[in-house]
Amino acid sequence: MKKASWILLAILGVAITFFSLVSAVHAYRTDDDYRVGPLRVSEVAPGDPRVATALRGIRGTSAAFGAAYGVLFLAIVLGPYRRGEVWAWKALLAAGLTQGVIVLLRIPILSTQLGVSAAVTPLVLLVIGLLLDAGRLKKPAPLHHP
Repeated sequence: MKKASWILLAILGVAITFFSLVSAVHAYRTDDDYRVGPLRVSEVAPGDPRVATALRGIRGTSAAFGAAYGVLFLAIVLGPYRRGEVWAWKALLAAGLTQGVIVLLRIPILSTQLGVSAAVTPLVLLVIGLLLDAGRLKKPAPLHHP
């Protein structure tokens, strides 16, 4: 199960990075009239390019953080997690839960579920991947000698 775990998590890391980069392309292509919720950028900011630029900047920043998260996620999965280090399991869980909680806060605070399913899907895959190798948490920590 350990191999299935790190492979699933590696695929998840690649997907997070890939879709974040796709989002960056949408943000920075000014001819791309992408959707913002139920509307397109041009409908949210008709005649005011400053609002459209602000929306693109927000999306670009979000995409940058998503891509960076994906790269760091992959570095942990393909290095320490794959080697069986317990701290890596815990770090991936903590990062995924942080992302999930912040996304879910939009329901009570903003009264919307817009974007929740797309953001929670990676969390579900992360939990499945981690559960495949939850046995590592029961193993005694290796002794380290200076």
